[in-house]
Formats: sequence, C-alpha cells, structure tokens
Amino acid sequence: MNPWIAIGALALVGLLIPLSMMAVSALLRPSVPEDSKRATYESGEVPTGGTRIRFNIQYYMVALLFVVFDIETVLIFPWTVIYRSALEGGVGLVTVLAPMLVFIGVLVVGLAWAWRNGAVKWARSPRAEQRKGAQAER
Repeated sequence: MNPWIAIGALALVGLLIPLSMMAVSALLRPSVPEDSKRATYESGEVPTGGTRIRFNIQYYMVALLFVVFDIETVLIFPWTVIYRSALEGGVGLVTVLAPMLVFIGVLVVGLAWAWRNGAVKWARSPRAEQRKGAQAER
C-alpha cells in the first residue's frame, strides 16, 4: 500500500471532522436575532472609551521569533534522528550536513537581522530607567 494514501486519508479526515461539526452546529443551533447580541460585553459593565488600543510591537516580535525558532526545533529534531542511519547507509558527511547547515545559517542570519533592528531588545519602562539611574548613583 502506498504510504501517501494514508497521509491523504488522514488529511481528509482532519478536514471533514471540523467541517461536519460546524455544519451540524449551524443546522441545530437556535437562531434568535437581537441587537443586544452585537453589543460589546465587558463583564456586565457598559464599555467606555474607544476600542482601539495601541499595543507594544515587541509582543508581536517576540511571538514571531518564538514561532520561527519553535519551527526550527521541530525541523531539526527529525533530522537528528535520521542523521546516524544516513551515515550508516553510506551517504557522505557533507551530503548529510550541508542542508542542515544552510538551514541553520539562514536562521542565524535572520536572528542577527532581528537583533540589529532591536527586535530582541526589550523596551524599558520609564520606571525601570529611574531605578537603573538610582542604582548607578550609589
């Protein structure tokens, strides 16, 4: 049996189950349209002020860097598992190491770029700066 058939079947089941659950939910749930359902709910309080709040971009940069290096770990682990068997199978050391070294090199260049642009450096609050200045005076 072709292993791609099993992968395709798993992908199909992975798509059909959530889609069928959403379809059944849409058919069975009651529909009671009311204007109050569109209102913002804030713990029973009437919300005040605007909904647009400025967030520090550092949160997103840290999250993106985490995702990149998390994916790196997910891709490196299987490579390390098959590394020894590839060498025992007669594949040359350069043939085995070159793709992974290129992959890690691209990630290191990306990390250096992020570091140079200040994505890794966390912004300090004015309060932390005051504490730092007070400790330097001592």
